[in-house]
Amino acid sequence: MKTDAATVPERDLLRPLRYLWRVPLVLLHIVLGIALCSLLLSWNQHAAMKDGKEPFPHRMIRWWSLILLRIFGMRSVRHGKPLADPVLFVANHTSWIDIEMLHSQRAACFVAKAEIAGWPLVGWLAASGGTIFHRRGSNHSLAAVMQVMVERLRAGRSVAVFPEGGSGFNGVLKVFHARIFQAALDAGVPVQPVALRFARGGRRVIDAGFREDESFVANIVRLLGEPPMDAEVHFLAPVPASPDARRRMAELSRERIAVALQDRPA
Repeated sequence: MKTDAATVPERDLLRPLRYLWRVPLVLLHIVLGIALCSLLLSWNQHAAMKDGKEPFPHRMIRWWSLILLRIFGMRSVRHGKPLADPVLFVANHTSWIDIEMLHSQRAACFVAKAEIAGWPLVGWLAASGGTIFHRRGSNHSLAAVMQVMVERLRAGRSVAVFPEGGSGFNGVLKVFHARIFQAALDAGVPVQPVALRFARGGRRVIDAGFREDESFVANIVRLLGEPPMDAEVHFLAPVPASPDARRRMAELSRERIAVALQDRPA
């Protein structure tokens, strides 16, 4: 069900002021991220949770992501409880910041499009965080990605994917691709749907993600000037394993996320 966006005044007089303090802070935070990746993640990016205890690199990833969201005026709010590693997280996708939203609550290896690997600085930061890169439309690439996913899951790392295969627009939740769920079945780990939702005053903001044909840089610039909002991360009930029905696992995950994205009655 499509939800109306929370209204924001057409003339936002505070936007220039937000740029004045947010832009320097985000640049400083990126420098800090480079230092953390160089000193910590580059040699310990495959650290895994043991006995339910989160390793130090994972805590650093969560802390860095939490601060980044705050710089953008977003308050990370968790609903529900994430399962202990290893688990396959499947989430809806509207923006690059979805990764930071989930990372603010649980560090995981994300599967992302291969083009990101070639982006200056961003690609290196993503690789240092354990990102698995996939070339869309290539069955060979998908097979290789699936193999890496299974290896990471069996090694105790959680993996996060966006089963829609790309970012959606205007609050529309696209069909979930089922093949990616096979990695969880092969590794013998649970699948937990995660609903990522932007809100103001409890009402969903659908315009916080990418607009159609909006570039990565344009989205960053726009979000840096936006009024404060909540970045909600809803950890939902795990999806039962169905070896003979990956499609049903995908559909059930999508159904649970769709319900969590809706506005609650006042």
